[in-house]
Amino acid sequence: MTELHGFTLLREERIAELNTLARIYRHVKTGAELLSLINEDENKVFGVTFRTPPPDSSGVAHIMEHSVLCGSRKYPVKEPFVELIKGSLNTFLNAFTYPDKTCYPVASQNLQDFYNLIDVYLDAVFYPLLSPYTLDQEGWHYELEDPQGTVSYKGVVFNEMKGAYSQPDGVLSDQIQRSLFPDTLYAFDSGGDPAVIPTLTYETFKAFHELYYHPSNARIFFYGDDNPDKRLELMDAALSAFQAVSVPSQIPLQPVFDAPRHVEAAYEVEEGQQNAQEFVTVNWLLPENKDPELALGLTVLEQALIGTPGSELRRALIDSGLGTDLAGSGLSTDLRQMFFSTGLRGVQAGKAQDVEALITQTLQKLAMEGLDRANLLAALNTVEFHLRENNTGGFPRGLALMIRALETWLYDGDPLAPLAFEAPLQSIRARLESGEPYFEHLIEAYLVNNTHRTTVLLKPDAALAERRAAAEAEALAKAQAALSEGQRLAIIENARTLHRRQETPDTTEALATIPMLGRDDLDPQIRALPSQWMEQEGGAGILFHDLFTNGILYLDLAFDMHTLSADLLPYMPLFGRALIETGAGEQNFVQLLQRIGQNTGGIRPNTLVSAARLKAKSVAYFILRAKAMTPQTGDLLTILRDVLTSAHLDDRERIKQMALEEKASMEAHLSSAGHVFVNTRLRAHFDESAWASEQMGGVSYYAFLRDLTARIDSDWQSIQAAFERIRSTLFTRANAIANVTLDAANFAALQPQISQFLAELPQGTPARAEWQITPLPASEGLAVPSQVNYVGKGANLFHLGYELNGSAFVIINYLYGAWLWDKIRVQGGAYGAFCSFDSQSGVLTFLSYRDPNITATLNAFDETAAYLQSIDLSDGEMVKSIIGTIGDLDAYQLPDAKGYTALRFTLLGTTDAERQRLRDEVLSVHLEDFHAFGAALERMQSQSAIAALGSAEALESAQIFETVQKVL
Repeated sequence: MTELHGFTLLREERIAELNTLARIYRHVKTGAELLSLINEDENKVFGVTFRTPPPDSSGVAHIMEHSVLCGSRKYPVKEPFVELIKGSLNTFLNAFTYPDKTCYPVASQNLQDFYNLIDVYLDAVFYPLLSPYTLDQEGWHYELEDPQGTVSYKGVVFNEMKGAYSQPDGVLSDQIQRSLFPDTLYAFDSGGDPAVIPTLTYETFKAFHELYYHPSNARIFFYGDDNPDKRLELMDAALSAFQAVSVPSQIPLQPVFDAPRHVEAAYEVEEGQQNAQEFVTVNWLLPENKDPELALGLTVLEQALIGTPGSELRRALIDSGLGTDLAGSGLSTDLRQMFFSTGLRGVQAGKAQDVEALITQTLQKLAMEGLDRANLLAALNTVEFHLRENNTGGFPRGLALMIRALETWLYDGDPLAPLAFEAPLQSIRARLESGEPYFEHLIEAYLVNNTHRTTVLLKPDAALAERRAAAEAEALAKAQAALSEGQRLAIIENARTLHRRQETPDTTEALATIPMLGRDDLDPQIRALPSQWMEQEGGAGILFHDLFTNGILYLDLAFDMHTLSADLLPYMPLFGRALIETGAGEQNFVQLLQRIGQNTGGIRPNTLVSAARLKAKSVAYFILRAKAMTPQTGDLLTILRDVLTSAHLDDRERIKQMALEEKASMEAHLSSAGHVFVNTRLRAHFDESAWASEQMGGVSYYAFLRDLTARIDSDWQSIQAAFERIRSTLFTRANAIANVTLDAANFAALQPQISQFLAELPQGTPARAEWQITPLPASEGLAVPSQVNYVGKGANLFHLGYELNGSAFVIINYLYGAWLWDKIRVQGGAYGAFCSFDSQSGVLTFLSYRDPNITATLNAFDETAAYLQSIDLSDGEMVKSIIGTIGDLDAYQLPDAKGYTALRFTLLGTTDAERQRLRDEVLSVHLEDFHAFGAALERMQSQSAIAALGSAEALESAQIFETVQKVL
């Protein structure tokens, strides 16, 4: 076999469906495996993955993921990861801990930046510093103020996992996995159980790295248009210092159950919580992911069973009225053995057996009587479209392929099997077209007759949080009682030393080791997006973007929501769903969804709501985002016409189901994404568009849903009337814009159809409605069951006299990676902290995520002004922040995203000249700009709003809020 740069080529294969050449190598000296995908994608991806089976639930794998990025042999700074965030052009930079592996991926469009990222990550994983203070900071440590005080726990992962254990969906997911794999390492929590994390010792921590972070246990991945030989050269240089060893990281198989099992667990709620209902899922262990056709067949089956509201098992569950929304993880292919899980949330006590019986009986019936053929064709077309489109949004395509390859590669299988989908897809299509009951056989073999089945019942427990707090207090008291005076003093000194290390900046010499681009590596010009406006008869317009889309039409139908009165705004999320999910014309909702699935790549509702700095009024549009292969354009437009003009907005039962699902979804997100709700709430104080967003997606929207679900039976007439008012007001020709992203040749052929579609919209003379912002409390606590907090503070800088300068983007970038990271995450123990500035409205918000503090965090926010006014940055630090900002401005986008961004620019009135001015100001930022921004933040102290989401006890204890509102 041929050897090149220390690697032996094991296999080469062209994957035509990905337009990619794949090569699989093994490193001669260490045995490390390397998958090299060669193609023309400029968004290059690198990743190194280790099998990291957790020995317990101490979170050692998760804490290690954080810790290796906290300084290494070549890069002895406190946070190389943060320095790269601040100063690279990366399109992705992060790390993931799975139940059995840890991945370290990076991506960039800039070749030198790509190589820089690789070098830092390789040194981080193979040569991390890993001092005891790293475990103290990222994992856990004891805190003690004085020898007679009370000891407490502190640590980033400790607080992160406290937040995770406060979220019922996360608890449910964990319990599903544990129930199916009770005899393997998957029964442990690789993220870490907060009750077990404090058992992790430094010796165990170090030993974990020494055992598993070795090239012999590594799987290395490359993707993109970089030099494929250079990949091998770089890796050989990094790996050649090691020798091959045997790493005991194999993942065992779970023995199959003889009979189904039942598991009960609890999740946190507060006394009298309105949404305190149960979760019930039925779960099946499936085979290893070795057969590509089986894996793809199960993917299509999942879509057919639960993928849309019209899917047969999902419809049976929702129509039963036993719960409010679907629960469970669906098909999971990430672990050695696949599994499938589905069920219901919002189940009343005592109804778990009914849910289980309904699922098993429905599957038995489908296996015997057959699945609806139209539903199967829609499911197969949907899966095929997504595979061919390969649209991963802002997530790099290469990274998605790496994760897919690891589904087999990690377990010593073929990494190309999950990537090459053409052969299994055609085989499945042939089976379906021949009339073979292929999917019914899958149901029978892997679900109906599968004895390795569990039913998980997750029940609300109002005393759980108190018991957990008591158990933690007891463990701390026991630990404290065993401490000698000398040990207590040592804890105090250790914490002080840790704080000094955290507060001490890296030396100029250490920071200089981080490889960075220079100013000359940055493109001074904006990336212009092609746009052409075409006025249509009757006031409609077409905005066309000439971009290569590989034969896919991306069509966004936008309608100005400023024609609606403010009282209709909270109805918009449900209205958008109702257009697609109630049926249209002579078709019921199942038939409509099947038609969409068979003939398009999907249709989904969206809203674009923003202040517009260069316009007198804000921008607010309801948008139907649709896509199809160009030959399907006629079908797509006919469906859209039916949806807009004849959706069944009078279907009370369907709309009631959707309202219950929306409410359940909001309840799940309130405890898992509290910072999003705090941010929306704060911004609603200062800006009309943000206030509208709060009505359609914030705490106010959740309150609206609670009211709506309570009155939908008694007051349906007024609710239906609201939907009809929206339809008749919104969907007029003069109120419509068709945003088209496609290449010019295809657009020339399709334009007459699109123009005709717009011409057939109802006529109307829309008038602009004025929206009045409803005042909110200046300081507000939002109470939910949670062991952690989400804290925010905000103000409108434009109202305080600040004039926009591109330097603001650089300063915000710097604050995230320096001041806020150090003060709130590193020193405060929160999982994250952010600073967000809306250059359209002028609203700036500070936010924290999974935070053990409230007042200390608000104090840190307040200290930001003085920090900026006194800062003295080196030119290197300044350039680093400029680079990071340019990386954000030039974020990689796929064609549909480019077309949507161009639509946004057009609606907001953002010109290329304005974008270029701001970019010029980014590139020419000076220290004086930091000082001036600090002065602007100082002015915000007296005219800001604060909000925090957390437990009622924590909010009341803070004693700083005008009101504390119970949300859940």
